[in-house]
Amino acid sequence: MSFSLSARSAVAVGLGVAALGFGTIAPASAAPAPDHAGYVATSSDSDASKAFFQAVLKSVAEKRAENPSAAAVTVTYDASGAPAFSAQIARSTEIWNGSVSNVKLQEGSNADFTYREGNDPRGSYASTDGHGNGYIFLDYQQNQEYDSTRVTAHETGHVLGLPDHYEGPCSELMSGGGPGPSCTNSQPDANERAKVEQLWANGFAAAMDKALHKAHR
Repeated sequence: MSFSLSARSAVAVGLGVAALGFGTIAPASAAPAPDHAGYVATSSDSDASKAFFQAVLKSVAEKRAENPSAAAVTVTYDASGAPAFSAQIARSTEIWNGSVSNVKLQEGSNADFTYREGNDPRGSYASTDGHGNGYIFLDYQQNQEYDSTRVTAHETGHVLGLPDHYEGPCSELMSGGGPGPSCTNSQPDANERAKVEQLWANGFAAAMDKALHKAHR
């Protein structure tokens, strides 16, 4: 689940449920956790999207269980690790917060996921180790070839539970790099918006029940 160069897409490893990406040669600290997928199709993208979403959902629910009266479901991120993409991250947040109402993205401390930047031949991606340590990696080279706001919004879509759909048209945000570098659409379509609303209405309720049960044991 990510936005990565087709010629450089790496085969996903591990559980295949935890990463999404776009690419160039990454420092060791930016290497993905066991599960990874890119902006262009790789073997385990759907599973990777699901794992990342589940990790974020769990993190948000456990924090919410400590303050169940909070008014909105908020996913908190830390963008300090990707200063070169601060504008794109801010725009992606604006896009998603204007597109859905059941969940909101917010920059802050005690983050549910982080953004990182660097060089990685796999491109940009979202990754999680399945234990709440999730991040979106934004690759320099790929973000020069593809529209950077689309890359960022696409990867953030994985955080909100959407899988890749590379066969889709440019009008689908989660088609990622499938339509090619000329595609600059950074907005989710109606089906993608509806899916996120559904996931955060139903999935979060179930995660909260589990988190509250754990908190009261």
